[in-house]
Amino acid sequence: MANKIAWHCHGFDDFTPLALYQALQLRDQVFVVEQQSIYGDVDGVDTRCLHLSGRDDAGRLLAYARLIAPGEKYPDAAAIGRVVVAPEARGRGLGKALMEQAVAQCQAHFPDAPVMLSAQVDASALYASFGFQQVSEPYDDGGILHVDMRRVD
Repeated sequence: MANKIAWHCHGFDDFTPLALYQALQLRDQVFVVEQQSIYGDVDGVDTRCLHLSGRDDAGRLLAYARLIAPGEKYPDAAAIGRVVVAPEARGRGLGKALMEQAVAQCQAHFPDAPVMLSAQVDASALYASFGFQQVSEPYDDGGILHVDMRRVD
């Protein structure tokens, strides 16, 4: 499935209303409903991010992440956040393809900055496979244990 995905990275102002709705709907479906994590997903950061989406041939949003410039979340590092794969698209390598794209886009847009992310502890092995190393103790974020991870090229 991952090879049939069209990837697009753009700023907030380049969202169509429908595409923005689909991204927020997917984030809500997975993070709030499925994972039962009650937190403010619409946090005011989206307007200052790049948005990476992966869509299938039918135009369905199957993968999404937001890319945050250095200084917005971490003082000296870019960040990858809101990493999500639609439930119906899991188990086919799309999470790895999404992370490959996210890291590549961060390197292209923020070439001199290391990249960080706040990983759910259960997903930290996936991020470690992309060169991210744990740099914090586990902490609660919306009822789910997370760790900060940093990647330096």
